Amino acid sequence: MKKKFLLLFIFCLGLGAENEKSLTFEQVYLRKGKVLLQPLPVIAGWRDNDRYTELRDGILFLVNARSGRAQKLLDPQAAKTKLPPGLDLLKPNDHTADYSLLAFIHQDDVFLFQIKTGTLRRITTTRAAEKNPTFSPDGRFLAFTADGNLFVSATGDGSVSQLTFDGSEEILNGYASWIYYEEILGRFSRYRAFYWSPDSKKIAFLRFDQSRVPQFPLFEAAGPYGRLEMQRYPKPGFPNPQVKIGVVDLGSQNTEWIAFPPEVDHYLTFLDWAPGAKGFYVQWMNRGQEDWRIFAYKFADKKLHPVYHELYDTWAEAVSSTEFFALADGGILLITPKSGWPHLVHIQADGAKKMITTGKWSVQRIEFVDEKKGLVFFSADKEDSTRTDLYRVSIAGGEPQRLTRLNGTHVVTFSAAGSFYLDRYSSITRPTMLQLCDGDGRIVRKLGESASPGWSDVALGKVEIFKIPAKDGLLLPAAWYLPGDFDARKRYPVVISVYGGPGSRSVVDAFPRRLDNYFLAQQGIIVLKVDHRGSGHFGKQGADTMYRCLGKWELADYCSAVDYLRTQPFVDGEKIGITGGSYGGYVAALALAAAPDYFLCAIADFAVTDWTLYDSVYTERYMDLPSENPEGYRQASVLSYLPTYRGGLRLTHGSMDDNVHMQNALQLLNGILDLGKTAELMIYPGERHGIRSKKAAENAMAAIDFWKRHFFDQKTDNWVSPFQPPRPEKKQ
Repeated sequence: MKKKFLLLFIFCLGLGAENEKSLTFEQVYLRKGKVLLQPLPVIAGWRDNDRYTELRDGILFLVNARSGRAQKLLDPQAAKTKLPPGLDLLKPNDHTADYSLLAFIHQDDVFLFQIKTGTLRRITTTRAAEKNPTFSPDGRFLAFTADGNLFVSATGDGSVSQLTFDGSEEILNGYASWIYYEEILGRFSRYRAFYWSPDSKKIAFLRFDQSRVPQFPLFEAAGPYGRLEMQRYPKPGFPNPQVKIGVVDLGSQNTEWIAFPPEVDHYLTFLDWAPGAKGFYVQWMNRGQEDWRIFAYKFADKKLHPVYHELYDTWAEAVSSTEFFALADGGILLITPKSGWPHLVHIQADGAKKMITTGKWSVQRIEFVDEKKGLVFFSADKEDSTRTDLYRVSIAGGEPQRLTRLNGTHVVTFSAAGSFYLDRYSSITRPTMLQLCDGDGRIVRKLGESASPGWSDVALGKVEIFKIPAKDGLLLPAAWYLPGDFDARKRYPVVISVYGGPGSRSVVDAFPRRLDNYFLAQQGIIVLKVDHRGSGHFGKQGADTMYRCLGKWELADYCSAVDYLRTQPFVDGEKIGITGGSYGGYVAALALAAAPDYFLCAIADFAVTDWTLYDSVYTERYMDLPSENPEGYRQASVLSYLPTYRGGLRLTHGSMDDNVHMQNALQLLNGILDLGKTAELMIYPGERHGIRSKKAAENAMAAIDFWKRHFFDQKTDNWVSPFQPPRPEKKQ
């Protein structure tokens, strides 16, 4: 019976049972069947300059980088203390630099595990949910937050001290409000908004007063009455949280507040500690986000000192920790797009400024700084905007030297003193491989590759990167996935897969994380990715074209891509679809409504449909306030183009999406229905931003079904879900 079910499922997908080299739905979406992409070695991080930690078969090892010799560091089976169910020693929330102590949040309390003794100790026993346990650099203390307050525990005896006392749902100390987590600190922060000083004596933290921020309701339907979750979510023009920065001294436990007026409508974030813990750097930006400044706060005089300032006609680009480096001499390095392209600049201690790199290419990250040798190692797209390579250059300037040798995308992680770096490399045709290199870029050891031995046995089809001319002649980066049995004498429908947000890139010379585009191509559909003039390929000067007019140039350039496709003899120009999620969902819905002569159908996943419904920081950065740019907001709204909408739209949304609220899909659908038109809608109960687990597989299956119905007019009566048990055979 199982064999019959599998054959029926493959037949329904149009793969043909005779083609054994084709991908299966199970392989791509369920991670079942023959393994094509195997996991790379799991490296937790660098221990020091010469050793890193690696997870092998459920045991954590300490590995010598050059020799590869490994010694056992942590074996959960050897723990002397019986562990509570669900606590995984291999997934700590934090660990000390020497890995002697591990911190965990389990059942909303803090636990400490000592590797040497193999013992576990519970630090808190409160009703509050503790968050973000973070060790001090010397490992003697552990800071965490709970109920809007900041706490610290001495790791020696486990004693806990409360550092702030006004925490509540409205007041958050050291724990980010949602808008700061999403748009300013970044999701990698996991809401942590406190920072240990290098000498482990102080903690700088952000305090948020979100009492004025309007609340948005999210409804969880489970249970007899459901549950209403209220989210503090500022939309364009509505109040943001008030923020200020404090520094608490662990000795006195007194808090020193930095002199920024909290009532001013601005954005304020901690940036980095100054060497020697003599102070720290913060960045400030006005609400309009065109005025951006860096200040140094010095403990010696307890004053703010201006360090750097940029003013834009469009919007400024605040920097993250990977775009900023504090030098021992009091100067700083940062990446700024002020020239029109993101480049390295050296701000000396006396305020003098010197550009280190220049040109029509983008510096992406500062990877490592060797102050003794005066060298900066950075990632950039200097060779081609679709690639990422590692370079080094003198702080004094000069021609950057490329260290990575293979064309494609390199993601690197340096050891403590820069003697080695780990390089995750892939290209659009080559799955990811992991290698260890020395500081000069020479390969020391190859650590693993994701392509399995059976990888070459699968006929994936052709994929290539090329350029598409826009109407004004600008060349747009593009990549397409062609069916494995591609025949230039046939005519194929095309699905354009987009994201499209300012400064983003969809077309990269890197192997995709999933094989879904290859799988869709197997169904006889060409998949095209193309990036518009406001994407990251064209620097800040390209992104600036989107100022106050989101949607305009994305749609214009995607229509140019359709014009190009219609010149290709193997493309069915009447069967062009478009799909994307989040911002890509916005672009897909906008394209179908505003350009129905170009696009037959679209899938818009968890899409923004009107920019007055999204968050304040992201939207106002590009569009200004609704009161300042009402016509721009109107023209950017999908709802404005519903009179020209002809149908063919599939909307999906998670019912608990706290990023792009389901309100977006409902307002769009309501507008469509009010005009006597229709669209498909699938709500995924309980899902947040994005669809996961079994629901993600169902969503993928439904998307393939959608394209087949619109492109091939195929009936779906015999569609079989991989989760549906086979029907019992009828008795004769």
